[in-house]
Amino acid sequence: MRIEHDLLGEKAVPASAYYGVQTARALENFQISGRQISDYPELIAGFAHTKMAAAKGNTDVGKMDREVRDAIIKAGEAIIAGNYHDQFPIDPYQGGAGTSTNMNVNEVMANVALELTGHQLGEYDIIEPHDHLNMSQSTNDSYPTALKVAIFQNNDKLVAEIENLIEAFRNKGDEFIDILKMGRTEMQDAVPMTLGQEFHAFAAALETEISFLRDAEKPLFSINMGATAIGSGLNAPKGYAEKTTRHLAKQTGKPITLADDLFAATWDQHAFVAESAALRSLAIKLSKISSDLILLSSGPRAGLGEINLPPMQPGSSIMPGKVNPVIAELMNLVSYRVIGNDVSVSLAARNGQLQLNAYEPLEAIAILDSQRLLGNAMQTLRERCVDGITVNENTLEAYIERTVGIVTALNPVIGYERATELAAEAYRTNKGILEIIREQDILTEEQVNEILDPAALTGLDKKKYRR
Repeated sequence: MRIEHDLLGEKAVPASAYYGVQTARALENFQISGRQISDYPELIAGFAHTKMAAAKGNTDVGKMDREVRDAIIKAGEAIIAGNYHDQFPIDPYQGGAGTSTNMNVNEVMANVALELTGHQLGEYDIIEPHDHLNMSQSTNDSYPTALKVAIFQNNDKLVAEIENLIEAFRNKGDEFIDILKMGRTEMQDAVPMTLGQEFHAFAAALETEISFLRDAEKPLFSINMGATAIGSGLNAPKGYAEKTTRHLAKQTGKPITLADDLFAATWDQHAFVAESAALRSLAIKLSKISSDLILLSSGPRAGLGEINLPPMQPGSSIMPGKVNPVIAELMNLVSYRVIGNDVSVSLAARNGQLQLNAYEPLEAIAILDSQRLLGNAMQTLRERCVDGITVNENTLEAYIERTVGIVTALNPVIGYERATELAAEAYRTNKGILEIIREQDILTEEQVNEILDPAALTGLDKKKYRR
C-alpha cells in the first residue's frame, strides 16, 4: 500500500494502483450500479484527448514544462490505445458533476506519465494530478468536453451501422422489386404496392435518421475548455482556451470551436439533449420497422405470413415447432430502452441549477448506453434477420386475387360507381374483385393483366432504385 492524502486526510491506496486517493474515496462512496467507468472506453478516450490538448495548450502559453507535456501526451496515447482501462473502477453513477471521474483520469494519467518517464507511482512532486493534469481546468469544462468527444466519435460508428442496415434493406428491396402485394392503411387493405417498394421505404426512412443525427451532433463541436468553474476562466491564462480548442480539433479531426459565451456553455445542456433526441428518433424508426417485420411474418399459417424471418431459436417451452421473431423483438426492446434514456437526459438537463448542471454523469450514461445499444442491435438485426428474409409469393398472390382494395385501380376503366358496386358485391359474397370480374366477363384477361402490371398498379419506376 502507499499513503496518499487529500482535503479529508490520509488514505491507503494499493501500491500497484495507478489511481489515487480521490478515486479510492469515490469507490467507497458510490457502489450503485455494479458498473465502472472502464465500461465506457470511449469516455476514457475522450478524457485522454482532452487532457492531452490541455497540456499542449498550457505549454503553448508558457504555463507547463515541455517535459511534463510530453509525458502527459505519452500517457494519453497509451490510454487511447486501450491500456490502463482497468484503472477506472469507479461507478458511473456519482454525485459531484463528474468530479470523481475527472480525478480518476487525472490520477491515472499522472501515474502513467510518471511510470513512462522512469519514476515511481505517487511521485507527485514531479507530475501531480491537480497541478499538472488539471492545470487551467475544472471538472466543469473538462468533463463535458470529454463527453462530447466520446459522443461524436461514437456517432461515426453508429452512422456506419445505420448505413449497413440501409444497404441490407436496399438489397432486399431490389430482390423483391417485382413482387406485388397489398398495401395497408389503418390495418385495412388499401392499394397495391410491391414488396420491394416496402423494403426500399425502410431504407429511405433510415437515411433521414443519418441526416438528423449529423445535424444534432453539430452542437457537440462547441466546447467550453477554459471556462474553468463557471465560465469566468479563473486560473486559465490568456490564450489557453483558444489553443487547447485548436489542439483538440486537430487531434480528433473534427471542427471543434470554442463557445461564444463560456458562462452559458458551462450550464447549457443543449448539445446532449439534441443528441439524445436524435437517438430517440432513430429508435422510434427502428421499432416501427421491426414491428412491421413481425407483423408481415405473423402466422405463419394463421397470420399475414407474407415474409419469413430466419428462424433463430425454438420459441416455446410448451408449443412444439413454434419459432418467434426474437431478433425483431430485440430491436424493439432496445428501442424502448433508448426512448427511456432520452427521458433521463431531458430530466437531467432540466434540473441543473444556476451556473452548473451536476447531472451530466447521468446524461453520459444514458447517451453512451443508447449509442452502444443501437449500434449492436442494428448489426444483429441486419445479420440475423434482414439478410435472411424470404418471401411467400403464393400468399401475396392469393391476397391480391381476393382483395377488394384492388378495385381502386378499376376506376378509370369502369367508373367509380360501377367499381363501388363491385366492392359491395365482393364484401357481400366474400369473393375477390378479380374473381367477380372474371365471372361476369366485365374485363378481358388481357385487360386484367394490364391492370395487375406492377408498374401500372404501383407507379413502380425501377430507374429510381437502380444503384
